[in-house]
Amino acid sequence: MPTSEHLLLLLVVLPFIGSVVAACMPSNARNREAWLAGLVALIGLLVVVYLYQPGGGEVLHYRREWMPLQGVSFSLRMDGLAWVFALLVLGIGLLVVVYARYYMSPEDPVPRFFSFLLAFMGSMLGVVLSGNLIQLVVFWELTSITSFLLIGYWHHRIDARRGARMAFTVTAAGGLCLLAGVLILGHIAGSYELDVVLSVGQAVQAHEWYVPALVLIALGALTKSAQFPFHFWLPHAMAAPTPVSSYLHSATMVKAGVFLLMRLWPTLSGTPEWTWIVGGAGVCTLLIGAFTAIFQHDLKGLLAYSTISHLGLITLLLGIGTPLAMVAAIFHTMNHATFKASLFMAAGIIDHETGTRDMRVLRGLHGALPITATLAIVASGAMAGVPLLNGFLSKEMFFAETLLVGGAESWWLSWAAVAMGVFSVAYSLRFISVFFGTLPDDLPRVPHEPPRWMRFPVECLVLLCLVVGVAPGVSVGPVLENAVVSVLGERTPDYNLAMWHGFNLPLMMSLAALVGGVLFYLLLRRYYGLAARERVPVLHRFSGAQAYETTMLRLSAGAAWLVKWLGTRRLQPQLLLLMLALLVVPALLVQPLPRPRFDPAVLAGADPLFALMWVIGCGCALAAAWQAKYHRLAALILVGGTGIVTSMTFLWLSAPDLALTQLMVETVTTVLILLGLRWLPPRIVPRELNIRIPHSVWLRRSRDFTVAVAGGLAMAVLSYVVLMRPQPPSIGDFFLLRALSEGGGTNAVNVLLVDFRGFDTMGEITVLTIVALTVYALLRRFRPAPESVALPAQQESKIDPASTQTPAEQAEHGYLLVPGVYVRALLPFMALAAAYFFMRGHNLPGGGFVAGLIFAVGVIAQYMLAGTTWVESRLHLRPQRWMAWGLVVACLTGLGAWLLGYPFLTSHTAHLNLPLVGEVHVPSAFMFDLGVFMVVVGSTMLILVALAHQSIRSHRLPAGSPAETRAAARQEAA
Repeated sequence: MPTSEHLLLLLVVLPFIGSVVAACMPSNARNREAWLAGLVALIGLLVVVYLYQPGGGEVLHYRREWMPLQGVSFSLRMDGLAWVFALLVLGIGLLVVVYARYYMSPEDPVPRFFSFLLAFMGSMLGVVLSGNLIQLVVFWELTSITSFLLIGYWHHRIDARRGARMAFTVTAAGGLCLLAGVLILGHIAGSYELDVVLSVGQAVQAHEWYVPALVLIALGALTKSAQFPFHFWLPHAMAAPTPVSSYLHSATMVKAGVFLLMRLWPTLSGTPEWTWIVGGAGVCTLLIGAFTAIFQHDLKGLLAYSTISHLGLITLLLGIGTPLAMVAAIFHTMNHATFKASLFMAAGIIDHETGTRDMRVLRGLHGALPITATLAIVASGAMAGVPLLNGFLSKEMFFAETLLVGGAESWWLSWAAVAMGVFSVAYSLRFISVFFGTLPDDLPRVPHEPPRWMRFPVECLVLLCLVVGVAPGVSVGPVLENAVVSVLGERTPDYNLAMWHGFNLPLMMSLAALVGGVLFYLLLRRYYGLAARERVPVLHRFSGAQAYETTMLRLSAGAAWLVKWLGTRRLQPQLLLLMLALLVVPALLVQPLPRPRFDPAVLAGADPLFALMWVIGCGCALAAAWQAKYHRLAALILVGGTGIVTSMTFLWLSAPDLALTQLMVETVTTVLILLGLRWLPPRIVPRELNIRIPHSVWLRRSRDFTVAVAGGLAMAVLSYVVLMRPQPPSIGDFFLLRALSEGGGTNAVNVLLVDFRGFDTMGEITVLTIVALTVYALLRRFRPAPESVALPAQQESKIDPASTQTPAEQAEHGYLLVPGVYVRALLPFMALAAAYFFMRGHNLPGGGFVAGLIFAVGVIAQYMLAGTTWVESRLHLRPQRWMAWGLVVACLTGLGAWLLGYPFLTSHTAHLNLPLVGEVHVPSAFMFDLGVFMVVVGSTMLILVALAHQSIRSHRLPAGSPAETRAAARQEAA
């Protein structure tokens, strides 16, 4: 039976696994995707219920070391507060999945929808269950990314794209602030573990960096929870499908900010700075959101602004900072999630059945939708704070806390609370007004009740509103107690969740809000023309969305100005700017580098052969610059000569791994440039046409030559100064001493790459994969003009004019080059060489990167010598699969060590005794190096083969010809 800690891991991992599986399902598997998502949510919900600890219980932990020296680990932590939020995420998530099954159209890409939804569910669970602050920020940003995908799900609509960009920009910017604040907080606390941070609240508040940490963390929380002045993004996110709106804006996305404030409340609260920042933002949001909601015409728009207002209420309670305010904040968070999710679903049903959400045309729906109308009216009553419903209890607690804080002298906060109550009653009446009156005849669809199971989630949530409102102590009391104790600990106050507390001032405030809200709504409807208003009085002049758009336009204009004056599409000016920056930047250093001191003794041990080699390399470089004007192929050959000299230099200086890598990179680069030469426009050669070069051209070339030489000398001097200055004990000694004992290999370079800095290497191969896929995607859209490319003269002279094939096809099939039998024998030899360098890499020069380049060069040689048709008809390489499996193998290697209780990518060594072979040294880094090998092979092949395909396509006959058709088919197959 799995332990509790493994069940915590399952909670976070299972939604991501489900997301991948859903994404791989066919588009017509609508029921299967919904069943999959529902099963994932149901399993998670059952696990959460199983992990319930009555009476507070102990905190459950799951911890695996990630980077122990930096204090970063993968840590999961479930206490009462995390349990409540996990219950909301999975419980409402399950209901949303059931609802979405009937809401989404068969024409929608439903696999993508459920994949995004499950990924978001996993990200949100990661936020609430994280026991490490750095890990919490990672999941925090994942919620921003996945919510961006969900909000922009209908990407064909401009409002969806605009809303998704706005939400992502604001919340991602807040996430960066949160990261900075978390780094400061972890530095103050001495650890990023949540248990440690929560136990040193007094030390944190006494530190001089407390205010910067508080401001940055508050920015992260306020942007995520749409608090003033960042509240403008939430209404624009309503362009998402209604199941998304119901989920993101009731129990998950916007609740992440208030969860963070609750989570860090023991450490950061209790100071005037906390009260003014958090409480000030809350009271502003409370009033602005409630007042604006009254004047909305879109049902979802009204619910969006009401969500902003209720989030402001929770934030204000947290800003008040008293223990009873924390109780009220947690209680209202639970209540708001239930009635707001049901109202969003009811709005979606109205839209689904009538074809519109415009309250100016909707009325009289009670007759056509009697059950839905009843459910929506009850949920609206909970939102307005009507007695016997859950919203009434938590709002009454809110009124009591405002009275306690204000005391007998300051009543402004209590007046603000009553005003918010009046506004909430008014917009709740506005919402349910669509069910009364006469049903119009011009609705886009004839309304009727939705399918039974589409209404079922609304019925469950409304039932919860009733049960909690009538019997709060029995239904929600123990759960609330657990959450409160987990935050407040010994400071937990005495409170009573009874439905009736007698006639007191908070009850009078509630009744005043109810009566005042009804009168205010009737007044606006009769005398103000509420249904005809297009703008919110006064507030329309202060639009946060307009400020955001203006800022984005100014940034775009500034970027365009920089591109205009500093950017160019020509390579030569870009290189000129780089060389000038290379000369200028060292002069701006605060601490100038010491003057280089040349020691004549250095030349005493110089080898003439080494000097001659460098003379050859410099000569190749200068000759390449000269030949580039006349013959590009000759210039490429000379550049390859400089690369060979560089490789020989590494070899001379006892760096064989670098020499091998440089040699193979030079080979691949030469092929890359060779393919690119075919796309360059023809050049007029003055020497052959007896044309005199203008004086301005000589000046420009002289300038470029001078700048290039100066840049090279600057790099040489900089390198010399850095290498010749007195050095402390080198870090290289660390790796040389520990390569064999801790990494299991004698080749320190390879051990460094696959063991000591394996995480960096995994990041590098991930970036390499992304670059390769990007190049491939761009080349698929690129179509070079046939007349701009010509076959080299060497091939043109050997073309058979009697052949029925095009010149490019003759060259492609290898008729003009090396006999096929030699070409076919080359690949096995290259594969054998790659295997040799791969197997010896952990102890001798070699490794996965070099072996991957060797094998890739062997495959590319087949393309160059045998032609695309022969190779692709016999070798089904699938470069994308090589890259994908390479990343999977590398990740699984790290996860294997991690699941065994060691830090991620920790290497282990085994010695196996095999028959006929003897003892074999097998480090776990071998598998990681295999992943590197596969990624390098796949990336190199994908880029170069895509370039080769474009070169072949450029020689085809006009579109529609048989040759063009065959090339297009091969391109798509690749």
